[in-house]
Amino acid sequence: MLTPDSRLEDFPSLAARTYLNTAAEGIPPLPVIDALHQYARDKILGMDGRELHEIQWAEAKSEIAQAYNLTADEIGICSCTSEAYNMAAVALQLQEGDEVVINDLDFPAGATPWLQPACPAAVHVWRSRDGALRVDDLVPLLNEKTRLLTVSLVSFFNGFKIPLDDVRAAVRRHSSALLALDVTQALGRVPLDLDDVDFVVSSTHKWILASHGGGLVGVPQARAAEWTAPAGGWFNIENAFDADRFDQPAVSKPGAASFTAGMPNYAAVYAINAGLRYIRTVGVENIAEHADPLVRACIEGLKALSVDLLTPDEPGALAGIVSFRHEKPAAIQAILRAADIHLMSTDGRMRVAIHGYNSAADVETFLAVLRQALKDV
Repeated sequence: MLTPDSRLEDFPSLAARTYLNTAAEGIPPLPVIDALHQYARDKILGMDGRELHEIQWAEAKSEIAQAYNLTADEIGICSCTSEAYNMAAVALQLQEGDEVVINDLDFPAGATPWLQPACPAAVHVWRSRDGALRVDDLVPLLNEKTRLLTVSLVSFFNGFKIPLDDVRAAVRRHSSALLALDVTQALGRVPLDLDDVDFVVSSTHKWILASHGGGLVGVPQARAAEWTAPAGGWFNIENAFDADRFDQPAVSKPGAASFTAGMPNYAAVYAINAGLRYIRTVGVENIAEHADPLVRACIEGLKALSVDLLTPDEPGALAGIVSFRHEKPAAIQAILRAADIHLMSTDGRMRVAIHGYNSAADVETFLAVLRQALKDV
């Protein structure tokens, strides 16, 4: 996807290292760094810079809308996915007798709001088998009381990509539940089909190569009433500055707009705008076409080594993440880092993340060093 020259031009910090950790932290291209500098130049104008911030805000919402296949009016931006999910919990106002389905491959942000003691709904866990979430195991958890199914398109834990078409069909056939989809580990890396998804959320510091400080919320207009958060604030309030504002109930803007409660994080907005524009210019389909074979090479290489592969190698289940375990992860990680190879290692699990800026040489170097490390430890 990138030539050696264009890779160095756009991502100069990758010149002397093998970076395979985008699932934790993406490497911003120079246009994103330039956007952050532009924010600083606009910010020092004081209130005169506010109009420039608002232009970036509108452009960022348009970029997100294109990525989600929604309109800009169906997009909101908050500070992170954790805030988005907590606002979602406020919006749903679950009651005794309601049921929520979470799963055991998800990041805590998508699961823990429903596990709080203050949440009156009964929570059921869709449990994985052999590293995969099977739709056959989901169906028995769905019924007329199910208000919500929340799941990630791609698991942070092992990279498993759910069969979204089958999940959607099961939810619609066996319940009237809302489907909330976290695309944090997919946005910017795999082509998306988000039709008939009721709530979409993503963080911003991973595959779209932007900064921290953003939670990208998408709510289709048809579902706006169900996802309107009755939260205090001002940016999210229709009548925040009316003359009788303290004598009347605060009215939240509908849908995704209700998730932006206060002053936007404009620095993050500049980065989001630039990151998504960069991804769109390159093309997610081109990224996938380039990076998917590298994922396949990584999988095949790991199969030949004495590690426990955690990522299901099934048709349609692979995205950008490959996870594995070894009995001596700390020693393995130390050898990899000494060779300037960067990946995630936690709780005995090691995770490789392959994006469009990675190359076949990155994968080959990683496998060669890992192969020798396994002999040495």
